[in-house]
Parts: sequence; structure tokens; C-alpha cells
Amino acid sequence: MVTSDEILETIKMVKVEQLDIRTVTLGINLLDCAKNDVGHTCERIAEKLEDKAGDFVEIVNGVQEDFGIPIVNKRISVTPISLLINALGMPSKKAAVKIATTLDEAAEDLGINFIGGYTALVHRAASLGDNMLIESIPEAMEATERLCSSVVVASTRDGINMDEILRMGRIIKKTSEISDTGCARLVVLANAPEDIPFMPGAFHGIGNSDASINVGISGPGVVRAAVEKTDGNFMELCDTIKRVSFKIVRAGELIGEEVAKRMKVDFGSIDLSLAPTPAVGDSVAKIIEDMGIEHCGGPGSTCALALLTDAVKKGGIMASSRIGGYSGAFIPVSEDRGMIEVAKAGYINIEKLEAMTSVCSVGLDMVPIPGDTPAEIIAGIIADQMAIGVYNNKTVGARLVPIKGKKEGDYVHFGGLLGEGSVMPVKKIDCSKFVKRGGRIPASVTSFRN
Repeated sequence: MVTSDEILETIKMVKVEQLDIRTVTLGINLLDCAKNDVGHTCERIAEKLEDKAGDFVEIVNGVQEDFGIPIVNKRISVTPISLLINALGMPSKKAAVKIATTLDEAAEDLGINFIGGYTALVHRAASLGDNMLIESIPEAMEATERLCSSVVVASTRDGINMDEILRMGRIIKKTSEISDTGCARLVVLANAPEDIPFMPGAFHGIGNSDASINVGISGPGVVRAAVEKTDGNFMELCDTIKRVSFKIVRAGELIGEEVAKRMKVDFGSIDLSLAPTPAVGDSVAKIIEDMGIEHCGGPGSTCALALLTDAVKKGGIMASSRIGGYSGAFIPVSEDRGMIEVAKAGYINIEKLEAMTSVCSVGLDMVPIPGDTPAEIIAGIIADQMAIGVYNNKTVGARLVPIKGKKEGDYVHFGGLLGEGSVMPVKKIDCSKFVKRGGRIPASVTSFRN
């Protein structure tokens, strides 16, 4: 039985504490769209997206209205596009960009805010299709508004592909020079799961069904409200967060099951990640501060984030057997109001962020850096982040955003969920000899688990 107190508690979470479902993402398999020529391939892509997602937004809006829980974003993820490029008779950058614009136009027609899957998986080596996709990223990002791209360059099983990390440093640099938001829609990943609902890392893995629903929950405001009321010791604090996480995940599972049922597709997974926004109160950084740290980034911040991430996972696992995606706490520098404030004040830097990513999810996320940062230094920062993921056997990403013409301390506005923030300082210490050694750093000893 659902008690009146539980109903009132849920209403308070939605109305006062900013509980919402951050995204419902429809994953669609496009492998059957692969044809010998790019024109035919693009026609099939457009047809299948319309067939599978034509009523997606309408159905999600209906579920939102029926259950009274806001669903902020409706998104689509597709099969890694490099696989379709490989199937072309003549793979090329031009063909890759044509597929990119086809996806973007379909997303606009369907009312989708982001579509992910412009993806290459090169953690071991790159195929011709991977090469064409990666080299096309700057032009593809410049030509689109909703398309999101991801490149997987490392895994615990395969090691770290330093050739691709150096190439991605150069690609990010070039993208920043021709597109204002391109780098904000581009992430470099290690150990990427196939069911991420959050952008820009989402893609529909080949092990999934023809179509499936993945849900990304939110809830930093709800967790913060609970933490604010807790003056007890760490055991009591953890128990409080677990109980709140349980309730949030149950709401997410309810929404996911209902959308999947109405769409007549599989329900894939729930991502437990606490996804903040620029809205006041909807901040992971503020949760850390409410635990007793004056400013997020100060001593104890990494420990506090570890406690938060673990407690959220423990509560979520008790609530659902469909856990997937990143499942942790996001600390994006430009999308979390608290992180925006501490970065502007200089309480946190890239090195501290990097330390904190060892115990949370996503990694260096939406980090504005000076536009004149060399590609080799960008590659070095990515390599550090990939090492944390590989040697800790966890998913991490690097979404670095060089801002053309901006220097350390300048303030930038991205708009919408992408937020705003201060350009963070980057140490201009030369690492080019290291990143240019080439080859692949072997898998760590922890990878051998047969």
C-alpha cells in the first residue's frame, strides 16, 4: 500500500526539491541500414528513425502527464556510426558528414534534443570506418546542432590507445576552432558501457535489442534536502542517502517501464547518476558542502564524493535490478551551479577534479579551458583521465572544451543544459614527447580475470 505520507513526500520531491527524470533515451539499432552507398544508407536511417521513434516524444509526454513527474529530455542513441561507414563501398569523410547531418535532421524532425552514437570504438585499433568518422568530427559538429559524438580510446581489458588519444587532442583543438558548441557535444571515453542514456556518451551497443529504453535519473536537490537535515555520524549520513536514492530509482524504474510498455520495446537500464543542472539547488557540489566542507574542492571533497557515490549506488541497487550506464555522481564544471561557483572562485582546479573523478562517474566533464591550449597538452590531460578509468576498472570520460579567443578566468555561456562557467587554468608543461611515443599502453594486470 502507498501511504498518504509517501504521496506527499513524492509531491514535495517534485515541487520543491527538483526531482525529475533527467532523460529517457530510446536506443535504436541501425545495423540493418548499412548499404553500399551513402545515399541509400541515409535514406534507410531516416526511415528507421521515423518508424521507431515517430511517436516517442508524444508517448514520453503522455507518461509525464499521467504520473506527474517531469521528464526533462527525450533523446535517441544509435548504433556506433563507424560500423555503418565501414559497410560503405567507398568510406570517406564526406560520407560520414552526410550521415551526421541526416541524424541531426531526423532529431529535429522528431523533436529530440540530442541524438548520440556518432561513435568510434578504437580502444584496441581503428578500422577504416573509425578513421573516417574521427577525422570528420570537426566538420560534423560544425554542421549539426543536436548530434553528439563519442570516441572510446581505452579499456581495462585492452589498455590505452595513445595514438588515438593524441589524435583526439588534435580533433578537439580543430573542433573548437570551427564550432562554438562542438566540443561540448564530444567526449573521449574509457570502459564505455553500451547502455549510457546521458549525452554525449550514449550509443546503442550491438549487444542490445532492436530498440530499447534507458532512463537517466536526477535528484541532487532531493539528496541535498535529506543531507541538510542529517547531523548524525557518517553511518547515519550514508543510510539517509541510501533511502533517498532508493525512492528516486523506484520512480525512474516506474517511468522507464511505462514508456517501454507504451513504445512496445525492451526496457534496458536505469542510470543511477546524480545529474546536476545550472538551476539553484540542483547541485552535487552543494551536497558535498552540506556534508561539512566549506567549499567543494577543499580538503575532504574527494572522500565526501566517494561516500555520496557509494551510498547512491547501494540504495539504487536495492531498488532495481536494471542498473546500468555511468551510475555515479556527475561533477560537470559548467552544468552544476555549485561547481560553477567554486571554479570561478578558484577553489577547485583541474588536478583536484581529476582526483575526484577516481571515485565518481563521467570524469572531467564540461571543463572550459583556454583556446590556445596545445593539442598535445589536451592529449596529456585525456591520457591522465583514461588511466584513472583503466587502472580502476571504471567508466570515465573527458569532455574538454577549449574556448576560442578566451583565456584563464574569462566567463563563457553555452546556453541551456550546457550551462556556463569560468575558463579553467591549464598548466602549460610540455608533455608532447610523452604523448608522441605512439602505440598502446598495455592492459593493466587487473584485466586478467579469466
